[in-house]
Amino acid sequence: MSNIKPETFNFKSVKGISTKQLDEHYKLYIGYVNALNKIWNTPYIPGNYTDSNPTYSAMRSLKLGETYSLNGVKLHELYFQNMTGGNNAPQGPLLNAIKNQFSSYDNFISYLTNVGLSMRGWAILSIDSMDNKLHIIGSDLHDTGAVWISCPILVMDVYEHAYFMDFGTDRRKYISTFIQNINWDILNNRFKKYISSMQSMNIKPYRYCPLGYFQ
Repeated sequence: MSNIKPETFNFKSVKGISTKQLDEHYKLYIGYVNALNKIWNTPYIPGNYTDSNPTYSAMRSLKLGETYSLNGVKLHELYFQNMTGGNNAPQGPLLNAIKNQFSSYDNFISYLTNVGLSMRGWAILSIDSMDNKLHIIGSDLHDTGAVWISCPILVMDVYEHAYFMDFGTDRRKYISTFIQNINWDILNNRFKKYISSMQSMNIKPYRYCPLGYFQ
């Protein structure tokens, strides 16, 4: 039986976003944790799934709810982690990789901002295993636009519930405020763990780019 426990986050460290906004957002995350626990504790009884089909069926509803809740938990945890705790000055090996790939930090921020303005759900900086390069992925829903075997480094929630209480329709101001709260220690730790895991398993990128690109 699964019993996923919600993480806690230091919202007092966040500047420019109210505690009320963050607390209400956190309640949505708790809802995904509870839904996932309910789904993962649903026993498989063959007789309950005799109507399985891809239009509408009990199994289809269960599986769609599972991926939506599971990604909702993971993405919100990554998001809250990388916007709390301070350490907001851009630095470290990830910054070097960003400058290398995106020409400059400002160019990267411009790209991230425009992806965030264009999507309905998420903007995610990830390293993809196909080329070991950084990509800013846009996603409208938790389980729409997700990329398999891709490691998220920076996760930004751009759903209206993430900012509307404080910023109204001014999503650009919210994105700017979020960027000022990025915890670069968290980002660099994620980045280093990806590199270390690939090296420890002696895994080469699927195509094109050696791991040394980021070193």
